[in-house]
Formats: sequence, structure tokens, C-alpha cells
Amino acid sequence: MQFVAKILPYVQIILSIVLVLAILLQQTTAGLGGALGGNDNGSFHHTRRGFEKFLFYFSIVCGILFALSAFLAIIVKARS
Repeated sequence: MQFVAKILPYVQIILSIVLVLAILLQQTTAGLGGALGGNDNGSFHHTRRGFEKFLFYFSIVCGILFALSAFLAIIVKARS
């Protein structure tokens, strides 16, 4: 448990940086009107393909790993 407590903050920092980069690299097709609940007249259904699909799933996995590492940090802190 001592090793996990030492390495966990570094893992969380790396995961947070990777998660932010994965989210920022994704393309957005929604305009400001769509973000505020309005209607963009030029909008259409967009299917993710290739690298965009990889980034989408990669950001989901990174988010789940970050949440699990946060819960693990709470458990480790409670035991010490």
C-alpha cells in the first residue's frame, strides 16, 4: 500500500494531462447556437471515423481511469 500511495499522485497527474489533451484534440461540429440550446441550420449527423473515433474512446477510457484512481486515492488515504 505504501508504494501505491507514493506513485498514485504521479499517475493522476499524467492521466489528467492525457485526458485534457485527448479532449482538446477532438473536433467539434456544434456551433455556439447548438451549445446554448438553439438550432444550427447547417448541422447534420456526424459519424466518428478513424482517429477521431479512437480519440473519443480513448478520452472515455482515460476519464474512467482517472475516476478510479481518485477513488483509490480516497481508499488509500482512509487506511493510513
